Formats: sequence, structure tokens, C-alpha cells
Amino acid sequence: MASLDSLFKKPALPSSSSSSSKKRKLESSIDPVAAYKSAKLEAPSNGKGKSRAATVEEDGIDDTAGPALPADFFDNAEEEPEDEEGGRFFGGGVNKKTAEILDFMDEQDREDTTAIEKIDVAWLRRTALGFEKKINKNAEMRGKYEDDPHKFMASEADLDAGIKALSVLSEHPELFEEFRKLGCLASLVGLLAHENTDIAIDVVEVISELTDDEVEAEPEQWNAIVDGMIEAQLLEMLTQNLSRLNEGNESDRNGVYHTLSVFENLASQQSLAEQMVRETNITPYLLQRIQTRESPISQNKQYAAELLAILLQSSPANRKKLSELNGTDIFLQLLSPYRKRDPVKGGDEEEFVENVFDCVTCVVDEVEGKEAFVDSEGVELVLIMLREGKMSKPRALRLLDHAVGGQSGANVCQKLVDAAGLKTIFGMFMKKQDNQTTEHLLGIFAALLMHLPADSASRIRTLAKFVEKDYEKIAKLTKLRTDYALRMAKVDAEIAVQRKDLGSVVEEEEMAEEWFSRRLDAGLFCLQMTDRILAWLCAEDDGAKKRIGGLLGKAGGSLKDVGRTLKEQIDGMTEASDEWQQVIKDMLSTLIEFL
Repeated sequence: MASLDSLFKKPALPSSSSSSSKKRKLESSIDPVAAYKSAKLEAPSNGKGKSRAATVEEDGIDDTAGPALPADFFDNAEEEPEDEEGGRFFGGGVNKKTAEILDFMDEQDREDTTAIEKIDVAWLRRTALGFEKKINKNAEMRGKYEDDPHKFMASEADLDAGIKALSVLSEHPELFEEFRKLGCLASLVGLLAHENTDIAIDVVEVISELTDDEVEAEPEQWNAIVDGMIEAQLLEMLTQNLSRLNEGNESDRNGVYHTLSVFENLASQQSLAEQMVRETNITPYLLQRIQTRESPISQNKQYAAELLAILLQSSPANRKKLSELNGTDIFLQLLSPYRKRDPVKGGDEEEFVENVFDCVTCVVDEVEGKEAFVDSEGVELVLIMLREGKMSKPRALRLLDHAVGGQSGANVCQKLVDAAGLKTIFGMFMKKQDNQTTEHLLGIFAALLMHLPADSASRIRTLAKFVEKDYEKIAKLTKLRTDYALRMAKVDAEIAVQRKDLGSVVEEEEMAEEWFSRRLDAGLFCLQMTDRILAWLCAEDDGAKKRIGGLLGKAGGSLKDVGRTLKEQIDGMTEASDEWQQVIKDMLSTLIEFL
């Protein structure tokens, strides 16, 4: 059974732009309104700001219009008989014979359209052979007429067309394995080093299409083409190609976009995400790209931040690597301008800020990230955002929750108390908050009680916050506990009824994940965090224990209910545990004894 603690340790990060589950698409750089206006002919002005109809005048004769129609012409339109020419004057100009001829021609066109060349292995072999010939011809002409581009331009155009023709393979993933065996895939990847960057950009676009998640390929088909690309040194060549693209040029700018798209496609596999960070310079490039000053923020800068967030979410090794590159400090510097102001809503800037928050939130889950977070004054920045931020406030709270949690969160907890953060987070707790905010606050409280040393000044200050003003924070905690327990009891009753209707253990196992998800939605994680906090307070202060017992009793509960929740957490942990999980087990067992 999965470990509840590992599942609930931190709330899941939201998806990228991103996100969105839909893959990012390249935005057009052409404004359709401007294009329309530039193509529209302006009517001449009559000098008074009003336009008038164009006329042709010759010898004083005004031919602006033909003879007027009779006044009742349109009134009797349905009754009007066909004219002598068979409707050719006011009609379509097509008689019966002509219509038959046109229909015959349309039928022939339709037949020609359906006679499309079949895309199969034979086609692929012919295409691969032709493609190799075009590569060799272009290389020969370039070598022969190196100083006269006009003489190899035709071969380059043929090569360009050959590259683009391969994009049709994205609709036929069953040919991926054969495409690799023919050696054509390696030749395609090799063209990333072509002297003409336009050719390299075309290659990137085709590779992006072939690896796109919208391609309906089976896992083995996708693996076949991706493995072939990796063997052909795709990752290294993509990174090297980025260095010669100038985003001041629109074509190169699109090339950068499609290159990032290929990296995103490949990052769907954790092993590839780790390999690209370990073996290429893509991470330093992305860090440099997101620091480029732009106003407004471009799509590529936003995409670079999104790709970084994807790489960091996929692997602890990638997060450690980023800490070595001073990534935490870079992220905090990029977020600093938004401590009091919001980004432009609904644009690339807002997505950029969200992705940078996702990046630093991932990094602080690691020991190196937490240390860098404290050293770079991340706690102070987060507290400013919590007090004065708007859009940044909920994201800053989630960041702080991740930073104080885990096995190595003690230094961050200490820094939070030293920076006068208790007043801020307890003040937020006493106000009405949404479920997500409450969840993060409970996580922070549980981490403080877990990590702050016994009898230390910082721990005493934290406990004092819970018991001050006649235990008002404890009263709020017990009310939350009662609400979560009621919601859980309702869901558990529904699950019990469903369990009775099932006929076998196998069916119960199939439903287990759905039931677990429903319990999560009902507030299982918040109930567990609340009971951890209440148990800690009972262990630390006799007055708090008495007040908690009394408040729970009034709501029809008792401290035994808190103990049962802690016992359930222990039972949910796997036997093959890591060191930190064993520490959590021991802590929960000790807390149960105090209840």
C-alpha cells in the first residue's frame, strides 16, 4: 500500500501553462487586423471627410450607373418568366449542356483527389532513397560551388522540400521503426548541423511533429523513433543549434520555439529528462534565456520558463543540478519585482511568473534548494508577498509550505521565526481562507512543531502563538477538525455501502484508488495535518490538552478520535520505508501515547 505520508507530504504542483494539459502552440506573429487594414483599399475622400463612389467621366458624361430597374422589379421576382437567353442575363450564365460538362469535370477532380499515393513501406523506401540523394546532391553542389550560392540554391530547395515531405510520417507511426532501420532518421538528425540554418530549422519542425504527444503512436513506436534520434546525438545537436539562432530574426525565433518543443516532448520520459540535463547545456541556456530583459515578455522566454518547470518536476537529480547552477537565487531575483505588483493578467508575463514559482517550489524540495533559499533571503521575500502581494500571495504560501517541509526543513523553520513570520502566517490562519490556503497553513504549522528544537526560544514563541488570546487558534483548529471529520464520515459511509455491494476482493482492489481519491477530496490530508498539530499541542501543554479535549467533547468527539487518525497514518506507511518515513512513524507513535 502506498505511503500516506509520502502522498500527503506536500500538495501537488499544478501543471504547466502551462500550464494547461494542452501542449503549447506557436503563436502567429502576424496581426490579422493589421493585415486586413493593409490590404484594404481606401476610398478617395471628397475633401469633407466623406467618401464618395468612384466614377468615370468622359466629355462631361457621367456613367456612374446603368439604367434604373422598374420600380416593381423585385416585387414580382418569383413570378418572372425565364428570359429568352435561358437565364443567361440575370441568371448564372450556365445552360443545361454547360452544367452537364461542369458536373463531369467536378466528378473527374474528385476521382483524382481520392487517388492519393498510398503511404506504406514501399513509399517510405522510395522516399528515403530520394531523400538521401537530395542530401548527397546538395553536399556535392555546396562543395563544388562553395563561393557561388546561386549554383547550389536549386539543390538546397530540393532538400528543403524533401525534409518537409517527411512530416507526413506523423500520421503513420507504424512506419517509425522502418524509418529508423533505413538510416533516414539518422540522416535527418544530421542535417541539424547544416550550414544553412533554415534547413536546420525545417529539421527541428519535422522532429517536433514526429515526437508530438498528439501523434497516435503506440509506446513501442514512439520509443523506436526517439531512441533512433538519441543514438544520432539529437540532444547535443539541438543544444548546439540553439547557439547559432538569432531571435531577432523571425525564422530563427520560430526555430528556437520548435527546439524547445522537441525538448518538452522528450521530457515526458524521466530518463530522457535527466539525460538532457546531465549531458547537454540546455539548463544553462534556459537559465540565461529567462533572465533576458524583455518588455513585453516574449513567447519564447515564457516557454523557456515552462520547460524548466517540466524538467524540475520530473526528477530530483535535475533539481540538484539546478541548485549547483545557482538556480534558486536566479528564480528569486526574477520573482522579486512581483512582491508588490501583479503581472499583466492573461498574458505571457502571468504565465512566466507562475512557471518561475513552480521552478523554485520544486527546487526547495531538495536539501541544496532549501539551503540556497535561506541564503538568498527567500523567506524574507515570501513574507513580503504574503503581507503585500496579490497574485503572488497564494503562490508564495505554497512555496513556503514546500520549503519548511521534508527532512531538512529545520533551517527554513528557524529562519521563518527569526524573520517575524509567525505573526503573518497566524494572522492569515485566523481569517477566512479557501481550502488550498488552509491546507498550506496547516502544513507549515505541522512542520514548525516537527522541526523546531525542544525548549528553544523559537519553539516557545510558536507554542505561545497557539495558546494566546484564550486559545483562539486552538478553537479554530478544533472547529476545522470537526468539519473535516464530518465530511470524511459521510464519504466513508458511502464507500461502506459500495463495498457491501461488491462481490469479491478483486473488485474492491479495483475500486480502492477511486475511494482513496474521494477521501482526499473530502479533506483527508487536512484532517491528518490538523490532528498532528493538536497531538503536538497536547504533548507540549497540559492547558492546551484540556482545552482541546473540552472543545472536541462539545462537538461529540474526543482525543481518541485524534489518536485513531494518527494510527491510520502509521498503518498507511509501507514497511520498506526510508529513514525519514521511519522518523515520522516514531513521532506519530509517541504522540499517540500523549493522547
